[in-house]
Amino acid sequence: MSNFVIEPKVDGPREFLEIANDFANPLELVREAISNSFDANANFMRFKFYVEKEYGEDVFIIFIEDDGHGMDKKEMQAFFDLGNSTTREDPESIGEKGHGTKVYFNSKEIEVETSKGENHLIYKATMKDPIRNLHDDKIPEVQVDEKDNSGNWKGTKIWVKGYNNNRRDKFTHERLKDYILWSTKFGSPEKEFGISKNEDKKLFLKGVDKSEEEELSFGHMFPEENKNVEKLFDEKGMSAPKYYVRKWKKEGYLPNFPDKKYQAIFYVEGDAIKRESNPMLRRQGYVAPEGAYAVAERYGLWVCKDYIPIQRKIEWIVTKGTEYVRFHAFFNFQGFRLTANRASVENTPSEIMKDIETEVRKIYNEITDSDDWDSLEWLEQEASGELTKEKEKKDYEKRIKRSQKVKVAEYQGHTLIEPIKENKYPSEQGVYSLFLILKVLKPDLFPFEIVDYDTHFGIDVIAREPSGLSIDKSHLHYVEFKGKLTSPLNHSFEYLKSIVCWDTDILDGGAIVDVSRKERTMKIISASDPNNKDKYTKYFLDDPASYKKIEVFVLKDYLKEKIGIEFRPRTVATSSSSG
Repeated sequence: MSNFVIEPKVDGPREFLEIANDFANPLELVREAISNSFDANANFMRFKFYVEKEYGEDVFIIFIEDDGHGMDKKEMQAFFDLGNSTTREDPESIGEKGHGTKVYFNSKEIEVETSKGENHLIYKATMKDPIRNLHDDKIPEVQVDEKDNSGNWKGTKIWVKGYNNNRRDKFTHERLKDYILWSTKFGSPEKEFGISKNEDKKLFLKGVDKSEEEELSFGHMFPEENKNVEKLFDEKGMSAPKYYVRKWKKEGYLPNFPDKKYQAIFYVEGDAIKRESNPMLRRQGYVAPEGAYAVAERYGLWVCKDYIPIQRKIEWIVTKGTEYVRFHAFFNFQGFRLTANRASVENTPSEIMKDIETEVRKIYNEITDSDDWDSLEWLEQEASGELTKEKEKKDYEKRIKRSQKVKVAEYQGHTLIEPIKENKYPSEQGVYSLFLILKVLKPDLFPFEIVDYDTHFGIDVIAREPSGLSIDKSHLHYVEFKGKLTSPLNHSFEYLKSIVCWDTDILDGGAIVDVSRKERTMKIISASDPNNKDKYTKYFLDDPASYKKIEVFVLKDYLKEKIGIEFRPRTVATSSSSG
């Protein structure tokens, strides 16, 4: 028997390839480059995305430049190494894993030119076919040339060629700008906490769809607060809640980890002010840039490390529905442990995560219990009241115009109103109201009386024939009310005895189908038919297989022929009948 030792090894090409492909969003290259520039204390950054012809082929090129402290041989080695970070022990630096620059390896070629300035050489490094070599299980080599730095230039320039298989659709200018201001150190919310050391930094950007650079200023975009809600309501009226902006700032320590500090900034913003300050938000009547998103896809609470948003945690502030979209909030905590691609904080110990969630909920409750939150609710109530008043005014004006067009008739000294049309057809409610008035004025006009009326479910009315008997001894049946009788009918013929409608478009001999797909035929007997003893036009839904005929009372004909009522415009003298 013998003992032996196993020394774990790393499959270098596989690990490089895994990390290079671990950055799911190609824009993460920009985040990593900006973080490196900040770690190099750069005050100036440039990002240019363009396409050049090389041997007749379109090649997508990313150019990155900064005026940071540059790199020496050791730092150049770390730039291309995996897991080698020269800033790991620096608490002020962002880079710590030595993974970020490996996102560049997903390309055809990488060129780096760098110098630490006066009395230092310029190093120019070239890596050919990194992604192809990694797929061939080879770690790509880097060729480095040295040259004199006669102009004392300091900084770093990087060219990444053929990145992401030359796919460049996500590198449009507005999409890049949005990503930089929401997902990188350059869009940090740190100025809200009085941190000013980076406020003078500048970034020059040119997306693949632009010909000119745009200068971006450091810091995340927040709209200006408006604390005076009365003034806001006077200015904006019903729209005031949509323009409400209020911020809450909180710094503290975790209750069970009193050495762990956090910073939180919570903005509550109305919908309109969000859209005015964020051009990437989709909305009706606005042509948003490529990559635009809805409010619900972006707003809520973001947890951050180094003041860089990492992950959205809306579940920590949601109490109902999409209430989280009111919030434009960031919670920064340097103790988060990130995944290799910086896409998640879930590597953080669960007891710390629970403490952070508790603290976030505490901040949320302080906000919703505050006078400012009450002011927002007051504003919403006032705006709602104003909106109701405005709607009622418009409805009033609309109904005044409609009342001037409506047809009326006089009967026994009473003015009857023809059922008003809603969505092309006379309203069912109008038919029923007219029926009730006539039933009072002339009780024997219809051969049944109402026992129960309910429009919430099923057929409208349970009725019985006038008999003087108690209800428990009466024969009960259904009567349906319709503005206009059409096919198909949304009820069954099974228990239906009568239908009362204002009009119908079903002709004599025409078919009507019920919810069970059973069919009946419309039979119309004119008032002049010698076999019609009642002397008014009769409508029936007939089924040869059933003894029961369903009578249809078409009121516009029935009332005219039965009691001489004819509806005419208000400007025309109406008929008058005593019945």
